[in-house]
Amino acid sequence: MSFATQAQGPATATRKPVIEVSALTKTYQTQAGPVPVLHGIDFALHEGEFAAVMGPSGSGKSTFMNILGCLDHLTTGRYALAGQDVEALDNDALAGFRNRVIGFVFQGFNLLQRATLEDNVALPLVYAGVDRATRRERAREMLAKVGLGKYAQSRPNQISGGQQQRVAIARALVNEPRLILADEPTGNLDSKTSDEVMDLFCALNDEGISIVLVTHEPDIAQYARRLVRFHDGLLVQDSAVENRRWQGKSAQEVRA
Repeated sequence: MSFATQAQGPATATRKPVIEVSALTKTYQTQAGPVPVLHGIDFALHEGEFAAVMGPSGSGKSTFMNILGCLDHLTTGRYALAGQDVEALDNDALAGFRNRVIGFVFQGFNLLQRATLEDNVALPLVYAGVDRATRRERAREMLAKVGLGKYAQSRPNQISGGQQQRVAIARALVNEPRLILADEPTGNLDSKTSDEVMDLFCALNDEGISIVLVTHEPDIAQYARRLVRFHDGLLVQDSAVENRRWQGKSAQEVRA
C-alpha cells in the first residue's frame, strides 16, 4: 500500500500532464520465478515541474525511470507520455516518439570519444532524419546554450568532466524535448561542478522544460521543486520541496 502524498496544487491544475502513470506494476520473470519490483504506482508530472526521485538500492526507482523513458515496459497499469498511451505503440513508433519527446542525461555522459562535441550533440537528429546542415546549426545552438559554443570542434577528452556533462545536456536538448530524464547526472562530478550543472537544470526548468532527476544526494534533490521517494517498490513520498537553493537564474545568467 502506497502512502504517497501528491504534490499537485492549483499551480499544476491548469497545466497539461507530461507524464501520467496509474496502477503501474512491474514484475520480472526469472528462472527462479516472478520477481515483483513495482507495486501499483500512481504518478503525474505536469508541464514545467521539476521532480527529484530518491530511494535506496532495490527500491524500484531505476525501474520506474526506465519505464518513464520508454526503455522498459510496464507489466500492468497505464502510462501516458505527452497524452500518448505508450503501450499502444510498436517498437519503431515508440522509438521515434521517445526521441521527439524525451531528452536523456546519464551519469556517465555517454559521449562518443572520437567524435567532435558538435557531432555528439547532433546525434539524436541523425536518428530523426534531419539534414546535415540543420543538424550542425542546431548542435552549435545547443552548445552555445550550455556555454560551450567555442568548443564545437573539440573532442570529449579535451574538456573537463563538468563540461562533458554540459555537452550531454546539450544533446538532450537538441530535439527540443518536453521532458528531460536525468539519471544521477552529478554522480561523477565534484561538488562545485555539480552545483554548476544543477544551476543549468534549474535554468532549463525555468524556461518550461519538465525534469525528472534520479539522485542519491539530498543536496542535489534540493534543487528540485518536488521530491518523490521509493521504498520496496512503493512510492512512499510525493511532496513539494522547500527549496532554499533555487536561484531563479535565467539560462543567460547561467552561461555568463
